[in-house]
Amino acid sequence: MKLSNANIINLEDYRVKGKDGTIAKVFTGRDRGEDVRKASKIDEIEKSYDEVFIIIPDNIYSINPSFFEELFVNVVLKLGREKFLNKFKFDSVGNYNYERPLSEAIIRILRKKTAIG
Repeated sequence: MKLSNANIINLEDYRVKGKDGTIAKVFTGRDRGEDVRKASKIDEIEKSYDEVFIIIPDNIYSINPSFFEELFVNVVLKLGREKFLNKFKFDSVGNYNYERPLSEAIIRILRKKTAIG
């Protein structure tokens, strides 16, 4: 099922595809998180909608906190933890347990904010 709603970010659309046709089963690193943040226009979507849906595709092995940290840095800094978690709804199609890396990413983002100012 292809979702096309403007307030849905389906991470399937941002998987790295190999030359041999394989697709990545991990989302890792700050650089990749930044790439997806920019390509998905998550900051603009957040401004325009009361809810934002994040779809985590099937057969994902790992999503590192560093990926989530860079993907969500601006919206977490803007909204804070509770408002972010209320506004952003996650659906893990393959039942990937994203809560722990997401929570770690949020803690890191907010810790940096506290350290800065």
